[in-house]
Amino acid sequence: MRDKFSRHDGAGRGDVLLWIVGLALLYLLWNSGFFTAAAWQDFNRRFYQNFVKDRRYMMLVDGLKSTIFMTSGATLIGVAVGLILSVIRVAYKGGVPIPLLNKFAEFYITVLRGTPAMVQLLIWNFTIFASARDLNTQYIAILAFGLNSGAYVAEIFRGGIESIDPGQMEAARSLGLSYGQSMRYVILPQALRNVVPMLFNEFIALLKETSIAGYIGIDDLTRAGQNIQALTLEHSQPLVMVAIIYLVIVLFLTRLVRKLEEWLSRGRR
Repeated sequence: MRDKFSRHDGAGRGDVLLWIVGLALLYLLWNSGFFTAAAWQDFNRRFYQNFVKDRRYMMLVDGLKSTIFMTSGATLIGVAVGLILSVIRVAYKGGVPIPLLNKFAEFYITVLRGTPAMVQLLIWNFTIFASARDLNTQYIAILAFGLNSGAYVAEIFRGGIESIDPGQMEAARSLGLSYGQSMRYVILPQALRNVVPMLFNEFIALLKETSIAGYIGIDDLTRAGQNIQALTLEHSQPLVMVAIIYLVIVLFLTRLVRKLEEWLSRGRR
Protein backbone atom coordinates (compact mmCIF):
# COMPACT_ATOMS: atom_id res chain seq x y z
CA MET A 1 0.00 0.00 0.00
CA ARG A 2 2.83 2.39 0.82
CA ASP A 3 4.38 1.88 -2.65
CA LYS A 4 1.00 2.52 -4.26
CA PHE A 5 0.46 5.75 -2.34
CA SER A 6 4.07 6.80 -2.96
CA ARG A 7 3.58 6.45 -6.71
CA HIS A 8 0.40 8.50 -6.59
CA ASP A 9 2.08 11.16 -4.44
CA GLY A 10 4.97 11.36 -6.90
CA ALA A 11 2.57 11.66 -9.84
CA GLY A 12 0.65 14.38 -7.98
CA ARG A 13 3.79 16.40 -7.31
CA GLY A 14 4.75 16.05 -10.96
CA ASP A 15 1.34 17.34 -12.08
CA VAL A 16 1.59 20.32 -9.70
CA LEU A 17 5.05 21.18 -11.01
CA LEU A 18 3.79 20.95 -14.59
CA TRP A 19 0.93 23.33 -13.78
CA ILE A 20 3.31 25.79 -12.13
CA VAL A 21 5.64 25.78 -15.14
CA GLY A 22 2.69 26.16 -17.51
CA LEU A 23 1.24 29.11 -15.59
CA ALA A 24 4.65 30.78 -15.41
CA LEU A 25 5.01 30.40 -19.19
CA LEU A 26 1.56 31.90 -19.77
CA TYR A 27 2.45 34.81 -17.49
CA LEU A 28 5.66 35.51 -19.44
CA LEU A 29 3.80 35.33 -22.75
CA TRP A 30 1.14 37.71 -21.44
CA ASN A 31 3.73 40.26 -20.33
CA SER A 32 5.51 40.03 -23.67
CA GLY A 33 2.33 41.04 -25.50
CA PHE A 34 2.00 37.69 -27.23
CA PHE A 35 -1.80 37.65 -26.87
CA THR A 36 -2.39 41.04 -28.51
CA ALA A 37 -4.11 41.21 -31.90
CA ALA A 38 -1.00 42.56 -33.63
CA ALA A 39 1.16 39.79 -32.20
CA TRP A 40 -1.29 37.13 -33.34
CA GLN A 41 -1.45 38.58 -36.85
CA ASP A 42 2.33 38.46 -37.06
CA PHE A 43 2.34 34.94 -35.60
CA ASN A 44 -0.19 33.75 -38.20
CA ARG A 45 1.81 35.34 -41.02
CA ARG A 46 5.02 33.68 -39.91
CA PHE A 47 3.27 30.35 -39.32
CA TYR A 48 1.93 30.40 -42.89
CA GLN A 49 5.37 31.32 -44.21
CA ASN A 50 7.11 28.54 -42.27
CA PHE A 51 4.74 25.60 -42.58
CA VAL A 52 1.82 26.18 -44.97
CA LYS A 53 3.41 27.90 -47.95
CA ASP A 54 4.71 25.39 -50.52
CA ARG A 55 3.62 22.60 -48.15
CA ARG A 56 6.75 23.09 -46.04
CA TYR A 57 5.15 21.11 -43.22
CA MET A 58 5.94 18.02 -45.32
CA MET A 59 9.60 18.63 -44.59
CA LEU A 60 8.82 18.04 -40.92
CA VAL A 61 6.72 14.97 -41.75
CA ASP A 62 9.52 13.45 -43.84
CA GLY A 63 12.05 14.34 -41.16
CA LEU A 64 9.91 12.65 -38.51
CA LYS A 65 9.70 9.51 -40.66
CA SER A 66 13.48 9.49 -40.96
CA THR A 67 13.90 9.95 -37.21
CA ILE A 68 11.52 7.10 -36.38
CA PHE A 69 13.18 4.84 -38.98
CA MET A 70 16.64 5.46 -37.54
CA THR A 71 15.44 5.06 -33.97
CA SER A 72 13.65 1.78 -34.69
CA GLY A 73 16.59 0.29 -36.58
CA ALA A 74 19.10 1.39 -33.96
CA THR A 75 16.93 -0.05 -31.18
CA LEU A 76 16.88 -3.47 -32.84
CA ILE A 77 20.66 -3.46 -33.23
CA GLY A 78 21.14 -2.17 -29.69
CA VAL A 79 18.95 -4.86 -28.15
CA ALA A 80 20.70 -7.65 -30.09
CA VAL A 81 24.21 -6.39 -29.29
CA GLY A 82 23.36 -5.61 -25.68
CA LEU A 83 21.84 -9.05 -25.09
CA ILE A 84 24.92 -10.80 -26.45
CA LEU A 85 27.33 -8.67 -24.42
CA SER A 86 25.33 -9.08 -21.21
CA VAL A 87 25.17 -12.87 -21.58
CA ILE A 88 28.94 -12.98 -22.14
CA ARG A 89 29.63 -10.99 -18.97
CA VAL A 90 27.15 -12.89 -16.82
CA ALA A 91 28.34 -16.26 -18.15
CA TYR A 92 31.96 -15.39 -17.37
CA LYS A 93 31.01 -14.42 -13.82
CA GLY A 94 29.11 -17.69 -13.59
CA GLY A 95 32.23 -19.72 -14.30
CA VAL A 96 32.13 -20.17 -18.08
CA PRO A 97 35.77 -20.03 -19.36
CA ILE A 98 35.48 -17.20 -21.90
CA PRO A 99 38.05 -14.61 -20.68
CA LEU A 100 38.77 -13.16 -24.14
CA LEU A 101 35.11 -12.61 -24.91
CA ASN A 102 34.60 -11.06 -21.49
CA LYS A 103 37.53 -8.68 -22.02
CA PHE A 104 36.12 -7.70 -25.41
CA ALA A 105 32.69 -7.05 -23.88
CA GLU A 106 34.20 -4.90 -21.12
CA PHE A 107 36.33 -2.98 -23.64
CA TYR A 108 33.36 -2.44 -25.96
CA ILE A 109 31.09 -1.14 -23.19
CA THR A 110 33.81 1.12 -21.76
CA VAL A 111 34.70 2.71 -25.10
CA LEU A 112 31.16 3.13 -26.45
CA ARG A 113 29.82 4.56 -23.19
CA GLY A 114 32.89 6.72 -22.61
CA THR A 115 32.89 8.62 -25.92
CA PRO A 116 30.22 11.00 -27.27
CA ALA A 117 27.68 9.53 -29.66
CA MET A 118 28.24 12.40 -32.09
CA VAL A 119 31.97 11.65 -32.28
CA GLN A 120 31.21 8.00 -32.93
CA LEU A 121 28.74 8.97 -35.68
CA LEU A 122 31.33 11.18 -37.37
CA ILE A 123 33.99 8.46 -37.17
CA TRP A 124 31.67 5.89 -38.73
CA ASN A 125 30.65 8.22 -41.57
CA PHE A 126 33.86 10.11 -42.37
CA THR A 127 36.47 7.49 -41.45
CA ILE A 128 35.22 3.90 -41.48
CA PHE A 129 32.76 4.33 -44.36
CA ALA A 130 34.58 7.25 -46.00
CA SER A 131 35.04 5.35 -49.27
CA ALA A 132 31.52 3.89 -49.36
CA ARG A 133 29.87 6.93 -50.88
CA ASP A 134 27.08 4.86 -52.46
CA LEU A 135 25.91 3.69 -49.04
CA ASN A 136 22.84 5.45 -47.68
CA THR A 137 23.97 7.57 -44.74
CA GLN A 138 20.82 6.61 -42.86
CA TYR A 139 22.13 3.05 -42.59
CA ILE A 140 25.45 4.36 -41.29
CA ALA A 141 23.57 6.35 -38.65
CA ILE A 142 21.46 3.32 -37.68
CA LEU A 143 24.62 1.26 -37.25
CA ALA A 144 26.38 3.97 -35.24
CA PHE A 145 23.42 4.65 -32.95
CA GLY A 146 22.66 0.94 -32.61
CA LEU A 147 26.19 -0.01 -31.58
CA ASN A 148 26.29 2.89 -29.15
CA SER A 149 22.95 1.88 -27.66
CA GLY A 150 24.15 -1.72 -27.35
CA ALA A 151 26.67 -0.68 -24.71
CA TYR A 152 23.90 0.78 -22.55
CA VAL A 153 21.45 -2.04 -23.24
CA ALA A 154 24.14 -4.53 -22.19
CA GLU A 155 24.19 -3.01 -18.71
CA ILE A 156 20.39 -3.00 -18.62
CA PHE A 157 20.24 -6.71 -19.47
CA ARG A 158 23.09 -7.54 -17.11
CA GLY A 159 21.25 -5.88 -14.24
CA GLY A 160 18.05 -7.71 -15.19
CA ILE A 161 19.78 -11.10 -15.33
CA GLU A 162 21.62 -10.58 -12.06
CA SER A 163 18.34 -9.57 -10.37
CA ILE A 164 17.03 -13.12 -10.86
CA ASP A 165 17.43 -15.35 -7.81
CA PRO A 166 20.58 -17.53 -8.28
CA GLY A 167 18.47 -20.46 -7.10
CA GLN A 168 16.67 -20.35 -10.45
CA MET A 169 19.86 -21.27 -12.29
CA GLU A 170 20.74 -23.94 -9.73
CA ALA A 171 17.29 -25.49 -10.02
CA ALA A 172 17.48 -25.52 -13.82
CA ARG A 173 20.92 -27.13 -13.77
CA SER A 174 19.75 -29.74 -11.27
CA LEU A 175 17.02 -30.73 -13.74
CA GLY A 176 19.69 -31.59 -16.30
CA LEU A 177 19.65 -28.41 -18.40
CA SER A 178 22.95 -27.07 -19.69
CA TYR A 179 24.10 -23.57 -18.79
CA GLY A 180 22.96 -22.28 -22.19
CA GLN A 181 19.57 -23.97 -21.93
CA SER A 182 19.07 -22.69 -18.38
CA MET A 183 19.89 -19.16 -19.52
CA ARG A 184 17.66 -19.38 -22.57
CA TYR A 185 14.58 -21.03 -21.10
CA VAL A 186 14.64 -19.98 -17.45
CA ILE A 187 16.73 -16.87 -16.75
CA LEU A 188 16.35 -14.68 -19.86
CA PRO A 189 12.50 -14.78 -20.04
CA GLN A 190 12.30 -13.56 -16.43
CA ALA A 191 15.04 -10.97 -16.94
CA LEU A 192 13.36 -9.65 -20.08
CA ARG A 193 10.16 -9.06 -18.14
CA ASN A 194 12.11 -6.98 -15.63
CA VAL A 195 13.94 -4.82 -18.17
CA VAL A 196 11.20 -4.10 -20.72
CA PRO A 197 10.35 -0.68 -19.20
CA MET A 198 14.05 0.27 -19.23
CA LEU A 199 14.31 -0.79 -22.87
CA PHE A 200 11.43 1.55 -23.69
CA ASN A 201 13.32 4.33 -21.89
CA GLU A 202 16.36 3.53 -24.02
CA PHE A 203 14.16 3.87 -27.11
CA ILE A 204 13.09 7.32 -25.90
CA ALA A 205 16.72 8.31 -25.33
CA LEU A 206 17.64 7.09 -28.82
CA LEU A 207 14.76 9.06 -30.34
CA LYS A 208 16.24 12.29 -28.97
CA GLU A 209 19.83 11.25 -29.68
CA THR A 210 19.17 10.86 -33.40
CA SER A 211 18.75 14.65 -33.56
CA ILE A 212 22.51 14.82 -34.26
CA ALA A 213 22.13 12.85 -37.51
CA GLY A 214 22.06 16.12 -39.43
CA TYR A 215 25.83 16.39 -38.88
CA ILE A 216 26.30 13.74 -41.59
CA GLY A 217 23.69 15.24 -43.92
CA ILE A 218 20.58 13.27 -42.93
CA ASP A 219 17.32 15.21 -43.13
CA ASP A 220 15.92 14.07 -39.80
CA LEU A 221 13.33 16.05 -37.83
CA THR A 222 15.85 18.54 -36.41
CA ARG A 223 17.53 19.06 -39.77
CA ALA A 224 14.10 19.62 -41.35
CA GLY A 225 13.51 22.50 -38.94
CA GLN A 226 16.88 23.97 -39.88
CA ASN A 227 16.05 23.62 -43.58
CA ILE A 228 12.84 25.60 -43.05
CA GLN A 229 14.89 28.22 -41.20
CA ALA A 230 17.18 28.54 -44.21
CA LEU A 231 14.24 29.05 -46.56
CA THR A 232 12.26 31.56 -44.50
CA LEU A 233 15.03 33.17 -42.42
CA GLU A 234 12.76 32.60 -39.42
CA HIS A 235 14.73 31.42 -36.41
CA SER A 236 12.11 30.68 -33.77
CA GLN A 237 9.00 28.95 -35.07
CA PRO A 238 10.66 26.05 -36.97
CA LEU A 239 12.81 24.93 -34.06
CA VAL A 240 10.01 25.49 -31.54
CA MET A 241 7.79 23.29 -33.70
CA VAL A 242 10.51 20.62 -33.79
CA ALA A 243 10.81 20.77 -30.00
CA ILE A 244 7.02 20.46 -29.61
CA ILE A 245 6.93 17.39 -31.87
CA TYR A 246 9.72 15.72 -29.88
CA LEU A 247 7.96 16.62 -26.62
CA VAL A 248 4.61 15.19 -27.72
CA ILE A 249 6.21 11.92 -28.84
CA VAL A 250 8.27 11.58 -25.65
CA LEU A 251 5.24 12.31 -23.44
CA PHE A 252 3.21 9.71 -25.32
CA LEU A 253 5.96 7.08 -25.02
CA THR A 254 6.51 7.93 -21.35
CA ARG A 255 2.81 7.39 -20.74
CA LEU A 256 3.08 3.99 -22.43
CA VAL A 257 6.05 3.07 -20.23
CA ARG A 258 4.08 3.95 -17.09
CA LYS A 259 1.13 1.84 -18.24
CA LEU A 260 3.50 -1.02 -19.03
CA GLU A 261 5.12 -0.80 -15.60
CA GLU A 262 1.70 -0.86 -13.93
CA TRP A 263 0.67 -3.90 -15.99
CA LEU A 264 3.90 -5.74 -15.19
CA SER A 265 3.61 -4.94 -11.47
CA ARG A 266 0.06 -6.32 -11.44
CA GLY A 267 1.32 -9.46 -13.17
CA ARG A 268 3.92 -10.00 -10.45
CA ARG A 269 1.24 -9.76 -7.76
